[in-house]
Amino acid sequence: MTTQIYRDTWGIPHLRADSADELARAQGRVTALDRAWQIEVERHRAQGTSASFLGVRALPWDLFARRVRLDDTARRCFEALEKRDPETARWVRAYVDGVNEGLAAGTSAPEFADSGLEPGRWNPWTPLGIWLATHVLFAGFPAKLWREEAIRHLGPDAVGLFATDGPGTSGSNGWLVSGERTTTGQALLAGDPHRFIEDPGVYQQVHLSCPEFDVVGLTVPGVPGIAHFGHTGTVAWAITNAMADYQDLYRERLRRTGAGVEALGPDGTWRRAAHHTETIDVAGEDPVEVEIIETERGPVVIGGPEGLDGGIIGEPEGLAGGISTPPHTPPLAVSLRYPPRVTEDLGFTSLLPLLRARQVADVDRAFDDWAEPVNVVQAADTEGGTLHRVAGKVPLRADANRTRLVPAWEPGHEWHGWHQPPRAGLTEDGIAVMANQRGPATPLGVEFAPNHRADRITALLAEREKWSAADLSAIHMDTHLGSAAPLLDHLAALTHLTPEASALRERLLAWDVRMDANSIDAAAYAAVRGAVVRRLAAHPTFAALAEPPAYPEVFLPWLALLPRVAFALEHLLSARELYGIDRPEIVRAAIEEAAAKPVGTWGDTHRLTPWRALAETAPTPGPGLSGDHDCVLCTSSVPGLTDLSARGPAARFVWDLARREDSLWVVPLGASGVAGSAHHRDQLPLWLKGDLVPVITDFTRLQLHEETAPARRPVHAQHIPGFGTVRVLPLDPVADAPTIHRWVSEQRAAFWGMNGLTQAQVTEIYAHMDTLDTHHAHLVTRDDEPVAILQTYDPAADRVGDCYAVEPGDIGIHLLLAPAGPDGDRPGWSAAVMGVLASYVLLGLDRRRIVVDPDVRNEKAIARFLRQGFVAGPRVVLPEVDIPDVFIPEKRAQLAFLPREVAFP
Repeated sequence: MTTQIYRDTWGIPHLRADSADELARAQGRVTALDRAWQIEVERHRAQGTSASFLGVRALPWDLFARRVRLDDTARRCFEALEKRDPETARWVRAYVDGVNEGLAAGTSAPEFADSGLEPGRWNPWTPLGIWLATHVLFAGFPAKLWREEAIRHLGPDAVGLFATDGPGTSGSNGWLVSGERTTTGQALLAGDPHRFIEDPGVYQQVHLSCPEFDVVGLTVPGVPGIAHFGHTGTVAWAITNAMADYQDLYRERLRRTGAGVEALGPDGTWRRAAHHTETIDVAGEDPVEVEIIETERGPVVIGGPEGLDGGIIGEPEGLAGGISTPPHTPPLAVSLRYPPRVTEDLGFTSLLPLLRARQVADVDRAFDDWAEPVNVVQAADTEGGTLHRVAGKVPLRADANRTRLVPAWEPGHEWHGWHQPPRAGLTEDGIAVMANQRGPATPLGVEFAPNHRADRITALLAEREKWSAADLSAIHMDTHLGSAAPLLDHLAALTHLTPEASALRERLLAWDVRMDANSIDAAAYAAVRGAVVRRLAAHPTFAALAEPPAYPEVFLPWLALLPRVAFALEHLLSARELYGIDRPEIVRAAIEEAAAKPVGTWGDTHRLTPWRALAETAPTPGPGLSGDHDCVLCTSSVPGLTDLSARGPAARFVWDLARREDSLWVVPLGASGVAGSAHHRDQLPLWLKGDLVPVITDFTRLQLHEETAPARRPVHAQHIPGFGTVRVLPLDPVADAPTIHRWVSEQRAAFWGMNGLTQAQVTEIYAHMDTLDTHHAHLVTRDDEPVAILQTYDPAADRVGDCYAVEPGDIGIHLLLAPAGPDGDRPGWSAAVMGVLASYVLLGLDRRRIVVDPDVRNEKAIARFLRQGFVAGPRVVLPEVDIPDVFIPEKRAQLAFLPREVAFP
């Protein structure tokens, strides 16, 4: 058997090979084809070279990557892996060989041309570097910088007040339901990792098969295998962030000598520190030199022998080397001690055993070798086994190390071994729930998520005696906001409000506490909450924390006061006393402020805003979202700063142990990272609604799909329960001509303007359109039966553009539905098709507004568009158009518009 690569309806790669090494090679090659731009950006981030093509805004990260020695640590870990586990090292090399083959074959990702970047060549340790760069901030060590400042200005109690997962953390929901609680008698695993939503996405759906194993799961692009979420057919596993603390910051006393740099150690002696200088190229700017210093504790990530001003040489003017420069500048240097730098182990020895796992015991043994990030693992197998444990390396050291910066020159702060990973079981009800709250990892961490998500998932699971995979997915979309109570309690106690504020107060006290996108009350609550956050953050008590010290810019999300107040608001409002701050008065002023301003729905402002490496300075917000930070549907914004959401479920899945084919999954965008490709954003409409797509594992079925599928691939596909699967395919002017000619020749299609044309003329029109970059024709199918013609066009390049003010993000469409079949009327049929097409055009193509121009006499079409939410515009006269051998006459048209926020509130 040679290596085989199949694609399912969603473009998800299914790979089969003769050996694990050949399979890794194929996985690398496919990843390079699907995600070339993404993985090349990640390679450069791991090397600290991303500013060379992304410019000065990427410099803060590159400075951190160089100083923390990411690439060097990855190289050391790989060299140690070659000695410790040659088989895994060879497997990683095979993956890298595949990536290099794929990159050398060329890529259609437009970002390469836009940035001027040429795909490079990977080193054997590049996947380890990408893994480390992705997770080095997961433990949130910069929070220790925040705690240091909070304690200095507010006292030790501030640690507890602000101890919650904040803007710099990443978390997840995960739940395990044992067989006794399912309809099949076999366990179910479900969850959704919460990360910054990136375009392309941070997780890649994949199916890997060879004689040794057959696994489906979610992989990190650029890393072989399936580490976090996988299903082998007989055992499945998933992880959540344990919120453990396993990285330490040390204050360092450094001095320059004639021989270099020395650091004062805990025994009172000065010891030589490793020291050299590196140069960072910056697109459009002069190169920046950075001094790299490493003490016996670890790399110096802040400051140098001269204090915070040290370490950066010749930075671009005004940038200060990517550091903030407010007045408070304590003279210090800070080093970071993190496990892979100490142990030269990133846990890659776990990856092949996970793929080969057949039982929970195999998964358990594999995670014994896990290093970082430290996770809570849940697993179940077909024999009834379950697992609920912590995996990863957490050092044994003094308690002070966990909360604050500790002095490197004082004894008592050394590491002396590793914690035994804690374990937990299922509840008496046969479930286990993890949502970053205090659980089995409690002894290992400081800042955890509140119990709201975990408690809500537990309560929802209790509502049903038996669960199926299809039923379980609904939990992902729950919008109940458990953290709303303290603010609502303050509102309940208020009196003597203005009539407007009093009416708003009564509405919020009667609100169902759900952060639904179409909820006006949810938007009003968010407005009051934001005003409270801003007023608390502006209080003189916190003035000293408003300007962080001159630490590197990469740490600022952990140091900014307003986000800290926003995410700790529940604690700050419910604490018995808060530094003498009059909280009732702040809440009173906040509701009066909110009552004086009109609000729409929550989805009007709570919009998806994915991170893009080449994004514009002010990215255009995407579709409106339900959910909030403390909802099970965890779509996080920063209250008081913005309602836009950059973080949320980076994937959703349900693993079924009874029958793997009944498992389900979805990602926020699509399988492809190539903008404009058919599978770049085709899963977004499903993700927004909470729908999941089936997991396919049958290679016979995949092969049949490849053989019977038309040569053209759908640019969009969407399944509607009870209706069928609707696909949008590029129209073939020749092959589709008989069908299209039959439709446009009917009297009912007179307004389409092709009555009386021959089939050859119809073919010629669409062949001409096929040559245009601005106009595109599609055949729409329902369960593979043609049901409509969709034409999309750039209004600025069409005759309609002369008749109204074209706005950025506008896209025009023409839609002709197929004639009804022998059954006659089709209630709701056109609305269903139109809903799918709106998803494709507005979400899949990322456009802001649809424009239609039906003939003013076509009252049926106009009424249909208005029912769909279109807003009528002016009546206009479209001028005649000449195509060789075809004349398109003048037309009186009724313009109508469908903004994205109306179609997807």
